[in-house]
Amino acid sequence: MVDNGGAGASGDDGGVKLEQDRLLPIANVGRIMKQILPPNSKISKEAKETIQECASEFISFVTGEASEKCRTERRKTVNGDDVCWAMEALGFDDYAGPLRRIISHELKATLACVVGIEVDQYSDHRIDFATELVSADNTAPIIPVIQDPNEELE
Repeated sequence: MVDNGGAGASGDDGGVKLEQDRLLPIANVGRIMKQILPPNSKISKEAKETIQECASEFISFVTGEASEKCRTERRKTVNGDDVCWAMEALGFDDYAGPLRRIISHELKATLACVVGIEVDQYSDHRIDFATELVSADNTAPIIPVIQDPNEELE
C-alpha cells in the first residue's frame, strides 16, 4: 500500500489520485459478478480486481467523452443523453440503445412516484414527456404530462 503522507481520501495529495478513488468498490464489482454465476461459484480476488480495473476504465473513458462534449457546449452537467451520445461516438452503439431504454424507464418510474402514480398503473395511464426549450443550448426541464387513456387526443 502506498503511504500518501497523511492526505485525506478527498484526493488532496498534490494532484495524484489514490487508486481507491479511481476504482469502483470491489465489493460492488464482486456482487455484480456473482449475479450471473451459478450459486456456489467462487471468484478469485485477482478476477475481481481485473474486472474492477476494466469496468472503472470503461466508465472513465465514456464519461470523459461525455464531459468533453458538455465542456464544448459550455454546460456543467453531464446527463444520460450525453453518456449515450458518448457511447455511440466511441463505437459502443450496441449498448447506447438499451441504456436509453433503461434511462427512460427509470425516469418514468421516478416521475410516477413524484406525481403519485403507482408503477403498476403504467398500463392504465400514458405518460408522455414534453420538454420546454428554455435556452439556446437545449437544456430544458422535463415536464411530465399524465393523460388518462380514455381521454381523446387533440
